[in-house]
Amino acid sequence: MVKHAVEANFDGLVGPTHNYAGLSWGNVASKSNVSSVSNPKEAALQGLAKMKRLADRGYVQGVLPPHERPHVPTLRALGFEGTDARVLEQAAKSSPSILAAVSSASPMWTANAATVSPSADTSDHRVHFTPANLSAKFHRSIEHTVTGRALKSIFADESYFAHHPALPSVSHFGDEGAANHTRLCAGYGEPGVELFVYGQVAFNEQAPAPKRYPARQTLEASRAVARLHGLKDQHAVFAQQNPEAIDGGVFHNDVIAVGNGNTLFYHELAFLKEGEVLSDIRERLTGAELEAVRVSSADVPLEDAVASYLFNSQLLNTPDGMLLAVPGECREVASVSRYLDDLVKSGGPITSVEVFDVKQSMRNGGGPACLRLRVVLNDEELKAINGGVLLTDELYERLTTWVEAHYRDKLSQDDLGDPMLLEEVRKALDELTGIMGLGSIYDFQL
Repeated sequence: MVKHAVEANFDGLVGPTHNYAGLSWGNVASKSNVSSVSNPKEAALQGLAKMKRLADRGYVQGVLPPHERPHVPTLRALGFEGTDARVLEQAAKSSPSILAAVSSASPMWTANAATVSPSADTSDHRVHFTPANLSAKFHRSIEHTVTGRALKSIFADESYFAHHPALPSVSHFGDEGAANHTRLCAGYGEPGVELFVYGQVAFNEQAPAPKRYPARQTLEASRAVARLHGLKDQHAVFAQQNPEAIDGGVFHNDVIAVGNGNTLFYHELAFLKEGEVLSDIRERLTGAELEAVRVSSADVPLEDAVASYLFNSQLLNTPDGMLLAVPGECREVASVSRYLDDLVKSGGPITSVEVFDVKQSMRNGGGPACLRLRVVLNDEELKAINGGVLLTDELYERLTTWVEAHYRDKLSQDDLGDPMLLEEVRKALDELTGIMGLGSIYDFQL
């Protein structure tokens, strides 16, 4: 039986240690802004403003908490000893690169938090979550434990929600979560097609692969997640990302394609076998025809797509068609701005474009789509979640006040070893779990 459902967006709240360490090889924006002074307070407020704007439009908007950073338990596991202050001092002096990695606010990009399959697709008719192991990058590989705790706290009722541990944290099963996964459907509550996009086949060295930058997602990981979630063949399509796109800076599929409902908005260089991918989706999509909105290189060169993050946008239903929520950089790149004007006039499924200011995140390589995890919930499932994480006017005001009270407006690499910063972070997060009703999810709380 088809149930009414909504797609909730759970945005990551930018953490107090948001900084520009340039940790992500293959992410052009991340590397180009290395060592700049960041503004964590502005970054968090920009993210909250984006959430509030969408909540005010009637979308179900949730909040996912930042992680404890610097992550002292990781430093201790790497041999740094003594008090917390001493551990930070040692790391700052002898291994500043490691300290930068365990201080990253990267959990704000919750498109990488997990892969989520709605109950309409799964064999046991529960919503399934698998936190991404993010094994391609050290600074992100330490996220999945706390991500899993947060998701279990929010989606706690086992009669509606199923939680899996992250896949083995090795390159053969590199998993980047929903950044390489999208769902197409006639309606959110109807069975859909889950599109898993991978960069390489780990157990086949002869298979096509990028040459300049690493492929972070493997076919083996995507298939494992589909099995864990109980997806039958008619609910899953596995598509290889074009190696040329990865080498052009498209480190995740959500930098070159985005889907919503029965619409797939993508660049012509998104997939290695474009025709086959579209055919596989059309074969499995029921109740609606696939609307494939293809952007050519002639209209938007690949480098312009990457520079503007055109496809790292949110595609949202409105009463009058679909809204494309784009980062401000899309209006700063001539070819992209021109394309967007033509897109709205084209008579296709995307009927409006709105600009969102997320510059602090963009400088680190994450646009509007990076900042949110999509979770399709029917009415019963929505009632079953921890309501303390859903953005209301009251929660927005409380979180804004919380950010203003606890966040610095300037942060450099030299600040990461400051024991006072760690104390500030822990005090802030302890208060945040109370505000959001999350319980004890951080290592320092356990």
